Amino acid sequence: MSIHPGTHADDLPPHLRETLKRAERLEYWNIFWTITIVIVMGLVLGQSQTMKTAWIEDTLGLVPPIAFLVAARMERKGKRSRKFPFGFERVNGLGFFLAAVALAATGALLLWDSTMTLIKAEHASVGSVQLFGRDIWLGWLMIGAQVYAMIPPMIIGRKELPLAEELADKLLHTDALMNKANWMTGAAGVAGIIGLGLGWWWADSVAAAVISFDILHDGMKAIRSSTAELVDGTPRALASAEISKEAEALEAALKQRYPDATIRLRETGRLIRAEVHGCLPDEPFDVNGHWPGKTERNWRLAQISFVPASATDAGDV
Repeated sequence: MSIHPGTHADDLPPHLRETLKRAERLEYWNIFWTITIVIVMGLVLGQSQTMKTAWIEDTLGLVPPIAFLVAARMERKGKRSRKFPFGFERVNGLGFFLAAVALAATGALLLWDSTMTLIKAEHASVGSVQLFGRDIWLGWLMIGAQVYAMIPPMIIGRKELPLAEELADKLLHTDALMNKANWMTGAAGVAGIIGLGLGWWWADSVAAAVISFDILHDGMKAIRSSTAELVDGTPRALASAEISKEAEALEAALKQRYPDATIRLRETGRLIRAEVHGCLPDEPFDVNGHWPGKTERNWRLAQISFVPASATDAGDV
């Protein structure tokens, strides 16, 4: 027996539909500014390992916003059909997983590259370029590009975080964290370039390794969280692979109401579905009364299924 509160991925409350539109507009701006950063960084790459790594990270930064826009469109426009009876509730989670894999793989490759450069003691050099009839050290242009690359992500990342929390959107939240962390990449890049200017040949590769490790760490953390959703794990928190506080509160509330039952929760996109094994619902059944948090967040509880005790599941009840 299943009871649906009436909220689906293609039928979000009006205020959330407006929030989703704002997030989409912000991601379009994110893509625009990221493209300008990639162009500026590409013009002054030189032989610097730090600049190469930062440029690849900035290019990789296009993956989450593009994945979010594709997922949001499919989630909103996709209709239920015989082949897809639940619509495209999980397309956001799929996009999150693909972005996480790309992030982790790129971080691992870049970390290997920078580590081998250190081991081989390859000495990178930063030369001069002629600009407006004068010779200018290319490092100054690199530093300027790194500073420019820090500004848009900081602003966009701060704007994305509250929208991601309101929408319970892990893909958008991951993009926000990547944007907010880009100032660290820029700072490491500036330090590496200055190190080269001072004659410290290793500074460039060390800075590149630090950036690569940060990319790999973010990717592995995102893979853990996204995989949990795809294999019907208990809903995870936005910023980690730990069980979300809302899921813990919902499980505790259902366990209190049905003490002899086994409670199972899973996440489909931004929605939570609950299964109560071993009993039937109360009469009369109050759907909204099952959500333990704030009323404006009860849209997350998309379905409650009741599975009566039987010979096949007696061991779980």
